[in-house]
Amino acid sequence: MKKFSIKALARIIKAHPMNRVSRISTGRLSAEYRESSFTGVSTDSRTTQAGDCFFAIAGDNFDGHDFFADAFARGAACAVVSRDIRRGNFTGDCVLKVDDTIKALGDFAAEYRRRANFKVVAIAGSVGKTTTRQIAYHVLSRHYRVHQAPKNFNNNIGLPLTLLGADPEDKIVIVELGSNHPGEIAYLTQIALPDIAVVTNVHPAHLAGFGSIQTITKEKLSISEGLPSDGILIINADIANRAPSIEHRASSIEIIAFGKSDGCDIQAQNITCKTVGSEFTIDGTNVALPLPGMGGVENALAAWSVCSRFGISIDDFACAVKTLPPVPMRAELMQIGRLSVLNDCYNANPASMKNALDILVNLGINDLRLPIDDWKSKIRNQKSKIGNRQLTRRLVFICGDMAELGQQTNVLHSELGASIAQAKVQLLLTVGKLAKITAEAAKKFAEHNLQTKSFEDTPSACNNLEKFIKDSDIILVKGSRPAKLEMAIEKLKELFA
Repeated sequence: MKKFSIKALARIIKAHPMNRVSRISTGRLSAEYRESSFTGVSTDSRTTQAGDCFFAIAGDNFDGHDFFADAFARGAACAVVSRDIRRGNFTGDCVLKVDDTIKALGDFAAEYRRRANFKVVAIAGSVGKTTTRQIAYHVLSRHYRVHQAPKNFNNNIGLPLTLLGADPEDKIVIVELGSNHPGEIAYLTQIALPDIAVVTNVHPAHLAGFGSIQTITKEKLSISEGLPSDGILIINADIANRAPSIEHRASSIEIIAFGKSDGCDIQAQNITCKTVGSEFTIDGTNVALPLPGMGGVENALAAWSVCSRFGISIDDFACAVKTLPPVPMRAELMQIGRLSVLNDCYNANPASMKNALDILVNLGINDLRLPIDDWKSKIRNQKSKIGNRQLTRRLVFICGDMAELGQQTNVLHSELGASIAQAKVQLLLTVGKLAKITAEAAKKFAEHNLQTKSFEDTPSACNNLEKFIKDSDIILVKGSRPAKLEMAIEKLKELFA
């Protein structure tokens, strides 16, 4: 970030400086700090750098107020707190007190964004936010200085940190806006003040906080409230059809619909989903996307809708996406020994589960023949290791719970089980109480030989993978974040790499 004065910060966040001895609010900033400045922002004392402003934030597991002395020891220029500090010996003297440090962080980020010259692209949606961001960043960064979050920083702490991490030389900042309760995106969009707002899609997700798909739709579309009068709202055509009267702050904003159907402003045609990617055409230009599944196609359409607004040609876009790296833990196709593993374990909801199952089925259809020739040569060279093992590839699903689905939790997990049966998955290993409902439903609806095994938690599943997994399997690993199914990926590497 650019250098910012402590005096200006105190005014923006309505802070009360604290006395250096008693740590009680004094009401005025001491003379020695009126002309001082800081060059970065931190909320983690372990990563605070010299010259940072440290915001002490109370979280679920840690309270930054307990560590702000460590931040000063690392060279923090000042700290923002929300309670009186009466004890301890601190090397730092500039402490600003506010009522709420998270709100103060947001207020500061909003002002920093107002003063900046960069354009902001904000992305919301039930699924696909991170992948859309990564595609847009990959393409745009070939032509501009572009800043994005190092992770999916999409909440009331992560979004401000992303904006404040941008340098004066950056031309474009791409951010994500997440939400699990009504009103969160409306708040975040007033901080981001996007020039371009994107809604990737709307699906049943976080129903515990929203209650209905209609409420989710309204929440995602509230991203438009931060747009200027000449702003651009890019939405999935499915949303446009479902919500023809889109509320926005200014009637003059431009609305662009992307999708696969006729009538879209941005349309994908001639779509072919392959083993490790997809191909489609946009305005007659062929695009080869190294991401599997129809969800990847929609994310690419959303990203192209953004890139085209910055003067990128479709030919340049198609050339750039060929070299797109995989997005970790999001439809990431991995080869672990002879296992083919679809690592999609970052998070899960009914829509993303369906997309992942479609990819798994496609992998089974297209991958059954291709690796066999490779394996035959390996068998000739490694007969003692492989023996007479039959060359068949099972579809395997290591499935975790889908979280935050509210009253529809059981129904949606049962519907997932039916989809798994329809996909002809041959081995289903579930993790968690809710996923056990999925296993029971899958067994009920399966018309083929489906083997199921349910585990209470991920460590238990990991300890038993060797009993169930064969080294020729095609495996999907997916569940909501609490399951931390990446542990299963690491166990597979340990067993089969």
